[in-house]
Amino acid sequence: MLSYRHAFHAGNHADVLKHFVLVQLLRYLNQKDKPWWFIDTHAGAGAYKLDSEYAKKNAEFEGGISRLWRHADLPAPLADYVAQVKLLNPGDRLRHYPGSPLIALNLARHDDHLRLFELHSTDCRLLEHNFADVARRVAIRQADGFAEIKSVLPPQPRRGLTLIDPSYEDKQDYVRVIGALKEGISRFATGMFMVWYPQIQLGTAHQLPGKLRKLADKWLDVSLTLHAPAADGFGMHGSGLFIVNPPYTLADTLRQAMPVLVGLLGQDDAAGYALETSG
Repeated sequence: MLSYRHAFHAGNHADVLKHFVLVQLLRYLNQKDKPWWFIDTHAGAGAYKLDSEYAKKNAEFEGGISRLWRHADLPAPLADYVAQVKLLNPGDRLRHYPGSPLIALNLARHDDHLRLFELHSTDCRLLEHNFADVARRVAIRQADGFAEIKSVLPPQPRRGLTLIDPSYEDKQDYVRVIGALKEGISRFATGMFMVWYPQIQLGTAHQLPGKLRKLADKWLDVSLTLHAPAADGFGMHGSGLFIVNPPYTLADTLRQAMPVLVGLLGQDDAAGYALETSG
């Protein structure tokens, strides 16, 4: 669907989980001198104004990044994520939120490169504007990121992270995520992949993590539940990340940080997290 705009949801609980883990994955890649590629299949606009009409409509960031913004004594991995957000917010006021591409750019080194895909024409223009000064290191294309996986994998350095992060407003996204991950692994078996998925009361959503696990030998699956599902069956009550070829340190990092996120973002007694690995 081309109606989805991430600006309505920027900085929400799902972004907190996704971007906190994204920082950890890129930090891990930076431990070696060899360059990497970051590939984003649904890049969005790259950065968002939290005082815009879009963001203020539902103010989802109030239940997400705002709860970490002024919190003292965060575990180091969460503090590192908040520090990335603060790069876009000089001073004490939270006014802007970085999307995945901007977080990746801020952590990229001189020889690292970004390959960004966004199908929505307006968001793609905003993405190009936001990255105009770094065009040499960032390639942007208005295209279907699911279909473009095969055009960029494997990356020339044979090191990289692919983020597959659709809106799932189109139910076909569940099928296409499976196809894209399968294609990606077949082309780049040693690469890291991160798939974001929503927790909603829909059969295909419940089945997705199990189907993803069948595609990979080494994986980590982490989810954050904010509250009990709504009685009417609508809405998202949490989200998760499925990661292929995760860093060996990631599970321990999550065991340290996820209880803190549950405490800060949880809304009722059903709040919690789940963490499973392939071994």
